Amino acid sequence: MLIAVSALAVLAVLAGLVLAVVGALTGDQRDGAGAAPRAAAPATDPSRQDALAAAPMPTADPDAALPGPVSNKAADGLEVPRATGVGPADVPTGFPRTPEGALAQLAAIDVTAMQTGSMNGVRQVIAEWAAPGGPTPQTWSGAHGMASLLSAAGLSGAGSPQLAIVVRPVMGLVKGTVGEDFAVVCVNFEFTVTVEETSRIAIADCQRMAWTGDRWVIGAGAEPAPAPSVWPGTDAALAAGWRDLRHG
Repeated sequence: MLIAVSALAVLAVLAGLVLAVVGALTGDQRDGAGAAPRAAAPATDPSRQDALAAAPMPTADPDAALPGPVSNKAADGLEVPRATGVGPADVPTGFPRTPEGALAQLAAIDVTAMQTGSMNGVRQVIAEWAAPGGPTPQTWSGAHGMASLLSAAGLSGAGSPQLAIVVRPVMGLVKGTVGEDFAVVCVNFEFTVTVEETSRIAIADCQRMAWTGDRWVIGAGAEPAPAPSVWPGTDAALAAGWRDLRHG
């Protein structure tokens, strides 16, 4: 995602950088630790959970993640709740025990992690928001994406004051549920990345979400099949099944 000699060159390199991050976040999904409380993930029918997570999602060309023409068709809406508090690693929390609550919690986890702009920030978030057996600070796709972004920008793991990342959850979908305590949900984010110049791109994330204690966390098991990263509001996004997020 970044850097250059002229404005056009800068923007070209930025586009290449953000596409590299899309690859890191939506390519090979890998195999985390909860806190407050540190409860084990629920054991409701693991085979059904694995089948739901592994079921393939629609695909899209990588270029579909770049800004494109907005559709004149109205997308279906998906009402998501608002946070009622702040949890570990300063992640908004307090979402209800519903699939929409799980989706809202995943969005809050990803936004908080990626906007830290550093490896330590990303690792701290996933260490607090994954159940045992889930993604770890070493395996989480979000950590791999941040590492790719910082490497491509020529930055260290500490990031840089010149690097600004704004992450906005715009569309989402509920892939499915198994009982009341397990859901696979996906969020399509609009990333705005700035290092001297600004570039924008869509990045999608799908995760197993498990209800443990009094909150949703990223559940145990391999990360789900990736959803297509498609610029929000385009015909391609609607065709892929993405729905507009509307806050209740």
